[in-house]
Amino acid sequence: MTSGVIQDAGLPERSRVISVGRPPWWAMVVSLLVAALVTTDLLTLGWLERMDLRVAETVADWQLKDSAAYPLVWAVTQVGGRVTILVVLTVLVGYLAWRRHTWLPLARVLVALTLLTVVVYSIKHGTGRTAPGFPGSYWFHEDGASFPSGHVANAVLMWGVARWQAVEYGLPLRVQRAFWVLSIAGPALTGLAMVSLNFHWVTDAVVGAAVGVVLLGVVHALDAVVLSRWVRARAGRQSA
Repeated sequence: MTSGVIQDAGLPERSRVISVGRPPWWAMVVSLLVAALVTTDLLTLGWLERMDLRVAETVADWQLKDSAAYPLVWAVTQVGGRVTILVVLTVLVGYLAWRRHTWLPLARVLVALTLLTVVVYSIKHGTGRTAPGFPGSYWFHEDGASFPSGHVANAVLMWGVARWQAVEYGLPLRVQRAFWVLSIAGPALTGLAMVSLNFHWVTDAVVGAAVGVVLLGVVHALDAVVLSRWVRARAGRQSA
């Protein structure tokens, strides 16, 4: 890695139209609490389980899967799709590697992707919750992989990482704004589309968002104590 990130990290404020989007400590604590409380309520068959069932029954009556709107709604779910986001991130990381001579954005993306895969799929397989389309509502089922929503967690984390790179490296203001919009609207639209098609329960989307916020904060923390410090050391700079 080279020193490009060190020069760019100190960009003047006029080149930053938004913040890098690092979740504050309290947001991470709230997200952890929400995830824990929702999971506990669901596993004890509390009122959130009953709410999920009522919403799923209502959504089923809409019959969006059999309507002309299905392709459009399905396309919205892909705002949180891993392939969609990785295509964008590949272009972003490639551009920064070429123009700014740094691979730090790639390291951040790889760390985020690894954490996302390990954490989300560990919870999915650990709880084994089936999706609304499954006949009945089950936990600890061998075919259950609905909880939490990987698409929503992916949208929060990976669009958040994209926003971070766009702002830190001072990309054009319209690009910064576009990634800011995606980092906020992306998870919301993904969750709504998933629930409206009965691909996920409401609580799947809520906990997916909470997990995404926590993981985004963890990636920022790891970057501060490991990744960026290593880059500074490689560049012969004093660690912050």
